Amino acid sequence: MRLLIVEDDASLARGMLKVFRSDGLAVDHVARGQDAINVVRLEPYSAMILDLGLPDMDGLAVLKQIRQAHITVPILILTARDATSDRVNGLNQGADDYLSKPFAIEELEARVRALIRRSHGKPEPELQLGQLRLDSASGATWLGQALLEITPRERAVLGLLMTKAGSVVSKQRLVAEVFGYDEPVAPNALEVYVARLRRKLEQSGIEIVTVRGLGYLLRAI
Repeated sequence: MRLLIVEDDASLARGMLKVFRSDGLAVDHVARGQDAINVVRLEPYSAMILDLGLPDMDGLAVLKQIRQAHITVPILILTARDATSDRVNGLNQGADDYLSKPFAIEELEARVRALIRRSHGKPEPELQLGQLRLDSASGATWLGQALLEITPRERAVLGLLMTKAGSVVSKQRLVAEVFGYDEPVAPNALEVYVARLRRKLEQSGIEIVTVRGLGYLLRAI
């Protein structure tokens, strides 16, 4: 699951990057509207956070161009503007949600996760395969009644495999949705996370299968 943050306040952007990456999301950040328009044409994002007060162009203009290009990424707009008309205009021009500054980071997390579930066609927050369950809202993961101890990155890999259970997920897609484009990624980083998950899923009736030359497949044995 990949998130784009469009925010010119460097301190706020760093805070959001830290929070969402700690949740296991792949997160990219740009500070200018035109950069947002360019990158969203190239990358498949699950959700986008868009500040309206950008240095080079108004956030509503960015929103309008993205929707005119028929890009359907769910967009949450951030605004420090008090006028109801600004929020109404944003929703009318294709935003999916809005949040006024200042905001509680917990509320932003909850709203973004709701948008991501919607973009993946998952109205329900819980994924399940056999005795393996993952709450995509809280990140909690269980095997039967036992809480499974996994890291945010392991959870991100497992979550994507669970949404596509029984189908092959390419290594390229896993890397694209787990790591941000500005994050250093070791050549075998994905393999390391998959190996850790395999150890944790031993004797669970769930396995991660390597499909040589294609990617990975999660299935119940």
